[in-house]
This record gives sequence, structure tokens and C-alpha cells, in this order.
Amino acid sequence: MAGRPGRRSRLGQEPPRAGAAAVDAEPDPESVARSIALRLLTGAPRSRAQLAEAMARKDVPDDVATRVLDRFTEVGLVDDAEFAAMLVRTRHAERGLARRALALELARKGIDREIAEEALAGVDDEDEEAAAVALVRRRAPASRGLEREKRRRRLVGMLARKGHSPSVALRVVDAVLAEERDGDPA
Repeated sequence: MAGRPGRRSRLGQEPPRAGAAAVDAEPDPESVARSIALRLLTGAPRSRAQLAEAMARKDVPDDVATRVLDRFTEVGLVDDAEFAAMLVRTRHAERGLARRALALELARKGIDREIAEEALAGVDDEDEEAAAVALVRRRAPASRGLEREKRRRRLVGMLARKGHSPSVALRVVDAVLAEERDGDPA
């Protein structure tokens, strides 16, 4: 391209003389906000706060972002209560996260405390302990060659990172390791 004189100046003209860019060089902020929200929502559900943050990063004015998000909420494309409930269900079932870890994740995603508490109400102590047991049963076989105390520490640490309390983690790990020792996985 360096051997073609004049090429660079023709491509670099600002603003262009012809074409769509010459007519409308800057899209209106509302179109930008809608495009951002639709693109993000196409990939995965998002909270209102996550969408507002993405719009702010693209310099969408706050009043425009609020207007677009209000409209998306009105038509059901943005629903923080449903988003929170879905996140709690999936993260608890798939990753074995405890209520404490789930509450932190909801807060990071900008979910209002009342909405988060409502979503977390679906997970009780028994559900939390059952998820911990399932998780330890799934992970324990990978550490079979290690000494018992080392296995115990690793499994308790894994549950702690998932938001389980120390007492629940110790009780569950000890029970699963005892089952293993007795040959009773159920």
C-alpha cells in the first residue's frame, strides 16, 4: 500500500463526501443504547445494572439509557427478579454455590437487595447441604491418592470457596469421606 501515492488520503477523508456516513455520521444515542442492550441480551440474560453499565462505557447519556431500559423492562426484555431467580437456580444446582456466594454474585451484578433476598429464599438449609454433599461426592474421587487430612483440607476449602460455612463444610466432608471408607456412597 505504501507504493500507491494518494491512497491513504482518499481513505482517511473526514467526513466522507458520499455514502451513508456522509449523511448521518453519528447514530443517535437511543439507537446506540438499544443496540448495546439487544446485543448483550442476545448472548445471555443481564441485569438492568449490567446493561446500564455497558451503556455508560459507550458514553450513552444517563437519561437515554434510563428511557431505553424502562422500555425494555416494560416489554419484558429486562426483568431483574427473573434474572436473579434464574441465576440462583442455575448457580446453586450446577456449581453448588451456597446462599452467601449467591448473594455476593447477585450484588456484583447490580441486583437490588430485596430482589436478591426474594430469589435466595428458594434455597433453604437442606438444599444447600444437599448441594454440598453432591459436590464433595463428585470431587472426592480426584483426591483419593492423598492422605486423609490433605483431602479433607482441600475438600473443605473447595466448599468454603463456594460460600458454605465452615461447620457445614466440615460436617459434609467428614460424612462423605466416612461413606467412602465404609464403601457406602449413598
